[in-house]
Amino acid sequence: MDVDVLPANRAAPERVAERRWLAVGFLNWAHALDHFVILIYPTVVIELQAAYGRSYSSLIWLSTASFVAFGLFSLPAGWLGDRWSRRNMIVGFYLGCGASLVAAALAPSLVALAVALFALGMFAAIYHPVGTAMIIENATQRGRSLAFNGVCGNLGVSLAAGVTGALTAALSWRGAFLVPGVVCITTGAIYLWLVPDEGRHAVKRSATADVVLSTPVAATIFGLFVVVALSAGLVFNTISVALPKIVDERVGSGISLVEVGGLTTAVFLCGALAQITVGRLVERFPVHILFAISAIMQFTGVVWAAYASGVTLLFALAFTMASIYGQITLNDLVIARYTADAWRGRVYAVRYFLTFMVSGVAVSMIAVLYGRGGFNLVLGTTAVVALGFLIAVLLIALIANGVENARVAQPAE
Repeated sequence: MDVDVLPANRAAPERVAERRWLAVGFLNWAHALDHFVILIYPTVVIELQAAYGRSYSSLIWLSTASFVAFGLFSLPAGWLGDRWSRRNMIVGFYLGCGASLVAAALAPSLVALAVALFALGMFAAIYHPVGTAMIIENATQRGRSLAFNGVCGNLGVSLAAGVTGALTAALSWRGAFLVPGVVCITTGAIYLWLVPDEGRHAVKRSATADVVLSTPVAATIFGLFVVVALSAGLVFNTISVALPKIVDERVGSGISLVEVGGLTTAVFLCGALAQITVGRLVERFPVHILFAISAIMQFTGVVWAAYASGVTLLFALAFTMASIYGQITLNDLVIARYTADAWRGRVYAVRYFLTFMVSGVAVSMIAVLYGRGGFNLVLGTTAVVALGFLIAVLLIALIANGVENARVAQPAE
């Protein structure tokens, strides 16, 4: 028996709490880094145009393999995390991302750079299925922990372009890869040293969910979550990718690029505030009800943005982004409630695989629809997708509400 669980050891609870706090801290930092490193290249590519004398369109495709790997490798990552060691997988995330970034910084050719970016996407794919499961496993208050973890990821997205631009200006595009690479490797070494692997002393993960579902109900909810993952991924990626251009075109004429960047960042930060709020609300209200409300808000926000312009558009986009990021946290919480810890990583792997793989579809959809009807058509189509998301979430909420009411109605044994 592990000495930490002996009743005679009074310090055991404090040591367990300290280990949990330390693990969650590293996971929050990992979430910020995960979104940051995957978005380095879209900024660096501007400098590469001058360095290699190539066009933007011929260089941006190099990141395609990275984003595909980011979604594709979440499946084996979730499986390995459940079957092997989640802690060691996070070590692999830190060290693998760091080594890939260093390789990108030292790449002698564009082909070598593309290979390094693919490796970066592969290792970056580890975080979401494994890290989210670990947050759930270590959190004492799931709602607050997942919400703050989501805020950290949001900050990684928001700061990526600005920090990468500053590093590129100060150290060249190679420095923009090298510095984060050193940070990742250093963090990985510290994590390996401070956070022990439970190894053979690990507590066997529960094979029973918080709320047990019958097979037909579980299969139905799983099918609905596939719809949710695909539609949520399309809405999130479409709005996120198109956001700067929407602000540029529809807020007002004569707006500078700096102002576009600042307003876009402000809209993204509204998502962070929403996640903090959601973390508190789940302590007071049923998570499936909040999930349904967030879906209604998301649909309403996208429709509002489709018809708004000027300052009103900023409020519509802020409302939409708040609902999008809020539903991400609620989505993870609903999955956690109805999924056993023993295979939670694999379920998150499927969820993030679908969400991230659909990002390529979102980019293509923007290109095709914008060319035919501008952002009126882009946002109108996105609203239709958001409606599909809303219907699926409402069905999940109805099923979950029935399950929860049946649990309450069961007589005590």
